[in-house]
Amino acid sequence: MASSREKAMSPRTRHLGVSVPAAGGLGLLAALLLAGCAASGQKTGTAHAPPIAVMVMEVASADVPIFSEFAAQTYARDMVEVRGHVEGYIEKWNFRPGAEVTAGQTLYVLDLRPYDAAVQQAKGNLHQSEADQEFARKQVALLQAQAALASAEANLVKTQQDVDRLTPLVQADAASKQDLDAAAAALKANQANVDALKAAVEQAGLSTRTQIASMQARVEAQQAALNAAELNLRYGTIVAPISGRIGDTLVPVGGLVTPTSPQPLTTIVPLDPIWVRFKVTESEYLSWTRQGGLPSAALPLTLILADQSEFPAVGHIENSLNQVDPKTATLELQARFPNSRHTVLPGQFGRVRVQVADRKGAILVPQRAIQQLQSMQTVYTVGPDNTVEVKPVTTGDRVGNSWIVQQGLEPGDRVVVEGQQKVRPGSKVQPQPYRATESAPPAPGKAGN
Repeated sequence: MASSREKAMSPRTRHLGVSVPAAGGLGLLAALLLAGCAASGQKTGTAHAPPIAVMVMEVASADVPIFSEFAAQTYARDMVEVRGHVEGYIEKWNFRPGAEVTAGQTLYVLDLRPYDAAVQQAKGNLHQSEADQEFARKQVALLQAQAALASAEANLVKTQQDVDRLTPLVQADAASKQDLDAAAAALKANQANVDALKAAVEQAGLSTRTQIASMQARVEAQQAALNAAELNLRYGTIVAPISGRIGDTLVPVGGLVTPTSPQPLTTIVPLDPIWVRFKVTESEYLSWTRQGGLPSAALPLTLILADQSEFPAVGHIENSLNQVDPKTATLELQARFPNSRHTVLPGQFGRVRVQVADRKGAILVPQRAIQQLQSMQTVYTVGPDNTVEVKPVTTGDRVGNSWIVQQGLEPGDRVVVEGQQKVRPGSKVQPQPYRATESAPPAPGKAGN
């Protein structure tokens, strides 16, 4: 006869040979069965899980140009401040701020009436001086003195003839001695008059030459005064000294323009070409010097604007300063970029990209494939049996979105680029080719450091 304990057991419990109470034992038994089923299912799932799909690339060696980027600012090398040469009030203002102007274009017109009057006065003075010069050239006083001298010389000849005629007659008692004495006295008087008139002629000649020279000097001075007055009249119309883009006016219509004003009327900046200045560190300068000097002027430069777009024109280094700035330990370089569309303005900030080296036989790996753990860099590689391995690497320069791997990889290694977070060393994977897009090594002139 079964005991009361055996009677309390259910048929299912007795079949399993487990001695538990019918009510409380059912829950414990169910938990054990579920745990066993879960463990069995986990082992079965692990055994039949498919390999994890990852994106891999096969690395290869290639010659890679190395680029560096430097903070840069554009500037106008030949910016001109427009100033007035003469004093006057502005009557007209003939440009629009920000417009393109050409050399010789009228910008301002001052009140020209005072300068026009000065020109007319200078012309009148010049005409008067020319008339005085012409009068001096006619030598009127000299001609009069020469005529008087000629008359005196004629009288001297006549008195000499009288003396010569009377002398033999007086000796022959044919004429009185009184007539001879009178003729001799007249001869001396005429001789003195001739001598005096010769001196007068010389004086008149000297005076005439002096007067002519003085009049010539006065004419030249008056001509210079006229030229200055006409120049001031032209300066009353202020024109653009160069071609370029003009700024706003700093003196309005009706404002006074003075040549000594510290403030210019406006400024003009030539935009083609546009100049860019950037600085390299002392260590970079020394590194380039060891490699043969600063980048060649023929080396193309790329200008990256503030919106990260690349300026389409290619620039070249034109100048370098002659000393390193002791405050910043940098050397300034100056480059020139064609700017025919005038899209880049002075004062803009950007970056200049320049090739600084050419790495032969370099291995490039996308940046996303490299994992950083403290000071160690590693990559996941896929072996011939599609098993994941971890390899420590040493990286060098960055080229675009890739790194140059100096140690740790060989050409032909398959590196996991996407899916590293899903795998562990020893995992079986299903490699798929990685399609390089923006992570591809950039072409020369498109990479940065």
